[in-house]
Amino acid sequence: MAVNVKKAIGAGIAAGLISGLVKMGWENVFPPRTEERDAQNPPYKTMKFLGIPDKLIHKNYTYSGHQIEWPGFIIHYGFSVSWAVLYELMRHKYPAITKDHGTWYGIGVWAAFHLGVMPALNVVPSAKDQPKDEHLSELVGHMVWMWTNDLVGSKVYDELKDKD
Repeated sequence: MAVNVKKAIGAGIAAGLISGLVKMGWENVFPPRTEERDAQNPPYKTMKFLGIPDKLIHKNYTYSGHQIEWPGFIIHYGFSVSWAVLYELMRHKYPAITKDHGTWYGIGVWAAFHLGVMPALNVVPSAKDQPKDEHLSELVGHMVWMWTNDLVGSKVYDELKDKD
């Protein structure tokens, strides 16, 4: 089946935004890091790695009396949307990646980043030094995240396709 690139990108963006909310909610229920380690969480450390100054990293807005640092959301949602768009583009040419609603793709993204890239960049400790709670939360969280991407992306793509 040929992919409509514009619609796949639109579906991936929608899916990535929604799945980013799901992943953030997941981490509120099953926090992957201790409060001490979360004080400088992976989005913060990624921005530091990229050379973004603290005055920009700590920009915030106030909502309901809470100070919310929004730059970390750019990293979080940027990651989510990027991988969701790639998944949506690839699913039509390589349908095997949709096995089990993309959960294996999510496991692959988790392994690549949480066991490989982020430890190599010192964003998180090496895989052997990460607590089991962190591995479990991130592994299952990435499976739920991709399951959400798969369901939302396929629905949005079909809705957009039907408008042809």
